[in-house]
Amino acid sequence: MLTLTRKIGQKILIGNGIEIVVREVRGRQVRLGISAPAGLPVYREELYQGIADENIKAANTPSPDELARLYAQWKALASVE
Repeated sequence: MLTLTRKIGQKILIGNGIEIVVREVRGRQVRLGISAPAGLPVYREELYQGIADENIKAANTPSPDELARLYAQWKALASVE
């Protein structure tokens, strides 16, 4: 990990399209401004993790076709008894 020291107003450039600016420092908090290309999403870590968790849940949810197949199996088993 690269660790840099910056003052208010100073920038960090990443590649050709990402710019991070130190906007303000208050005690233990730092406000950053981030400019990135429109197609590149920028998330706070806790929001990104929440999105990733929801995507995992959605991927593990049966599709409507799978639910219909399971229902048909259950219905067939229920009618046998």
